[in-house]
Amino acid sequence: MFKTFSHIYIEENIKDHSRTKEILARFPNVIPILIRHYKDSFNRNSQNFRIQKESPKLILAEKKENFLYPGSDFSPNFSHPHFYYNTLALNCIYDCEYCYLQGMFPSANLVLFVNWEDFFSATKEFIEKNKSLYLALSYDTDLLALESFFPATKAWLKFAELHPNLSLEIRTKSTNYSQIAKMKPNPNVILAWTVSPQAIIEKVEHGTPSLQARLKSINQAISDGWKVRICIDPILRVPDWKTHYQSLADILGKELNIDGLTDISFGGFRMNIDFLKRIMEVRKDSSILFHAFEKKDKIVSYSKFETEEILELMSSSLNKNFSPSQIKVSYF
Repeated sequence: MFKTFSHIYIEENIKDHSRTKEILARFPNVIPILIRHYKDSFNRNSQNFRIQKESPKLILAEKKENFLYPGSDFSPNFSHPHFYYNTLALNCIYDCEYCYLQGMFPSANLVLFVNWEDFFSATKEFIEKNKSLYLALSYDTDLLALESFFPATKAWLKFAELHPNLSLEIRTKSTNYSQIAKMKPNPNVILAWTVSPQAIIEKVEHGTPSLQARLKSINQAISDGWKVRICIDPILRVPDWKTHYQSLADILGKELNIDGLTDISFGGFRMNIDFLKRIMEVRKDSSILFHAFEKKDKIVSYSKFETEEILELMSSSLNKNFSPSQIKVSYF
């Protein structure tokens, strides 16, 4: 993951906030720097995402608006009428080569919003008005990976206990399940792990836990009674990709408690074309980004033939070990 943060930038108006103090206590050797507004640092010109990623800084801030966003067309909504996400944090401690965040944000520094109560209030108001809400918590970050110093996942699980019309999805690549393992499983919460073949983890998912480490956390969560989703997303057409993903399907079938699995979804690479162009400018060493993608409506993805090939291979591979009702296809 990360070694530590050398500097923490703190908005002046939240320097005395209880969560600010708790986070600073986790990093006693850090250099704190007061700032007026997080965007003064996060959005400034002439930043280099790749250089910053080598030693990212932490920014503590207060979010003052937009506590809920409609879910993106790039993500599956699992047929829920009110699919939204929030941004408790911006950026991720991992460094996956295919991540859209490096094309979306000008900075690799990590922003944490400490005013959770405002997020809770906005969410409660939405539920009261619309009767239900499917909320993705870990959208522009990996929230569970931050839990040791930013325990937002626990807070939202407690909030969800009080609001039965709220469904949460918490997606992660981390092995931090131990941070929430003592909490009572909630049937309205899905813990969703993104998994990849080990060869791809080693090649492009820099800093993330191994496949075996993720499977250990997944099985523990299933055993404890949580609803668990497996996400094979994005499927990447790297050399020998068919062998890698067929092997992954076999490993999942053999090593997971299949009966306790809510579903398993898979999807191909897709991204906003402007994000991809920005990423390609600073990540010229990543072969997966220079594929001959098909462009349509500002979105790049694999060609129709390549997509059909992925669908056929993954469907047949997963059907060997999982029931058809468990297998879901994400957007391509």
